[in-house]
Amino acid sequence: MRSLSTSRRAWLGAALTVAVVTVSGCGSPQQAAGDDSSINVGVVYSQSGPLASYGAQYAEGFKAGLAYATNNTGKIGARTINVSWTDDAGDPVKAVSAAKDLIGKGYKVLAGSTSSGVALQVAPLAAENKVLFVSGPAASDAITGANKYTFRSGRQSYQDVLTAKAYLGDGKKVVVFAPDSAFGKSNVDAVTKVVGSSATVTSIAVPASATDFTPFASQIKAAKPDLVFVAWAGATAGAMWQALDQQGVLTSTKVVTGLDIRAAWAGFGPAADKLNLLAHYFDGAAENPAYQALKAAVPGGKTDLFHPDGFAAAQMIVHALTASPDDAGKMVSALEGWSFDSVKGTLTVRAEDHALLQPMFQAKLTSTGAALTGTIDPGAAAPPVAAMKG
Repeated sequence: MRSLSTSRRAWLGAALTVAVVTVSGCGSPQQAAGDDSSINVGVVYSQSGPLASYGAQYAEGFKAGLAYATNNTGKIGARTINVSWTDDAGDPVKAVSAAKDLIGKGYKVLAGSTSSGVALQVAPLAAENKVLFVSGPAASDAITGANKYTFRSGRQSYQDVLTAKAYLGDGKKVVVFAPDSAFGKSNVDAVTKVVGSSATVTSIAVPASATDFTPFASQIKAAKPDLVFVAWAGATAGAMWQALDQQGVLTSTKVVTGLDIRAAWAGFGPAADKLNLLAHYFDGAAENPAYQALKAAVPGGKTDLFHPDGFAAAQMIVHALTASPDDAGKMVSALEGWSFDSVKGTLTVRAEDHALLQPMFQAKLTSTGAALTGTIDPGAAAPPVAAMKG
């Protein structure tokens, strides 16, 4: 969840196929003997549109993670990994069209999906065509367990809510304030599952086209909740926080939200010190070799919210391709149950439903940036096991 870290949408751009640019890294993939042909990986994500900034971080993280996982070679044995970068601009129709095009060209591995709506449309294609799909920042819980060929490299909404649970206290009335989207619904469902047995949960679903948030803020105030759980991200976050502050929501009840990308922090305005923050990730939340490699690769040396999702996706894909560059079934088997060290710490792909178990963070904003106030271990932030649908 971020302010709550994930929104999504836009136009299909040109696909660009490039040999992986290397940066410093570690790891030593096994040799794929006797074959020097390329291995194609298709990344369909938001290069443009409302989530372009998220997509840019994901792509930077992916490139850094690919170099790290291949020991700075960009290869599995003698075979070069070629990555096709395709812009879906957050539009599921364009994403599906791009994914079908890549599958038609023989691609066995797809990644990307900045948007939950996109991921939920691409996932069935993976199962139908028996290709590996590693979704990116998309947070919808429905991605977990979607089918045996679908994995995720980021967190899901349920993990956000479990991280926030400590803030909920003994409140009996909770309002979830979120966009009217797959991401928003996922957060409503997650909050209901986590606290619905002890508190009444209602929601205010805001249309994606909204620019005036005063009416919605007034609805919150009128509901008199004990806690407001805000799930938001994107360019309209600043206007949303201003409306909630001006209408007195932030001083009349406890407001819990997540930390969005760094560029959005200023959007909190005077609200910053009135919020209880949870975080998927922020620069300095964890310290390890993967973080140092990412930090060295990212322009300016400052990592951000969705860099780890791209980094982990590349690590997962390299691990899968090392098991078999061409057989998606063997790729799936290699990933199920796999634990690996990444930017956030130790991540584990749960075999039963492909949830990505990972640490989550609590934070506060200070005059110098984000400060870590707590770390929730992967077990405490683990969502319930989902039934595998296909």
